[in-house]
Amino acid sequence: METLQRIQHLIRQTTAEEIMPRFLRVGASTKADGTLMTEADLSAQQALITGLKQIIDCPALGEEMSSDEQRHLWYNNPDGLWVIDPIDGTTNFVAGIPHFAVSVAFVKNGESQMGVTFDPFCDEMFYAVKGQGAFLNGTPLPLRQNACHSLRDAVAAVEVKYLRSGTLAHRMQNLSPCRSQRNMGCSTLDWCYLASGRFDVFLHGGQKLWDYAAGSLIATEAGGQLATLEGDDFWSGKHTFKRSVIAAIEPKLFTAWLKWVRDNQ
Repeated sequence: METLQRIQHLIRQTTAEEIMPRFLRVGASTKADGTLMTEADLSAQQALITGLKQIIDCPALGEEMSSDEQRHLWYNNPDGLWVIDPIDGTTNFVAGIPHFAVSVAFVKNGESQMGVTFDPFCDEMFYAVKGQGAFLNGTPLPLRQNACHSLRDAVAAVEVKYLRSGTLAHRMQNLSPCRSQRNMGCSTLDWCYLASGRFDVFLHGGQKLWDYAAGSLIATEAGGQLATLEGDDFWSGKHTFKRSVIAAIEPKLFTAWLKWVRDNQ
């Protein structure tokens, strides 16, 4: 699809021109919510906004906008809206850890229609169009065909920090049913690793819209099943700007994972 190719080209160009030249060469400021922001985030966001409007002429919502501006854009543009995370994993970026990504989604009527996430260090471009499957550099996802069927054998992506339930956080840390847990500081890539089969299950207590907009579509198009801590329909509810995640690719594993998480809240 020409549109998808243009999005990917723009992301590669923006990464090469605005992000990578600043890697290990830029300082950071702390935002009101405690997260970091750099000159690279701002310049990349502006370049993406400008370029994406030339692909599909609609407004763009970026992570580095004010909360009021983000909410105005979301609630007033149901017919089409770009959702941008210019650098997901800014803490990694600032620290020199080569694990961060650029993520872009096109959202219509509250649900993602296209999603692209790019890992520049691994040169991995994950992407999906609703109803057309998910891919990594042209290869259909998931990559791993021998799916894990048991929680005791599963590799889990878990962000304990944002779990609202102290009980669930404690049990996840001390009584995890999984073989191993990972928290790599880049939610957009957690989704893509789930979609590719690198992670078997995923749990997050509250992602921002730009963290899940592209990744949730990529995971779904790879065959994943999603829910939240509050309900079975991932896209339902009022938690657009901070949405919890319970997810897995393999259906039986999802059922077991959902039950364990819900039972231990």
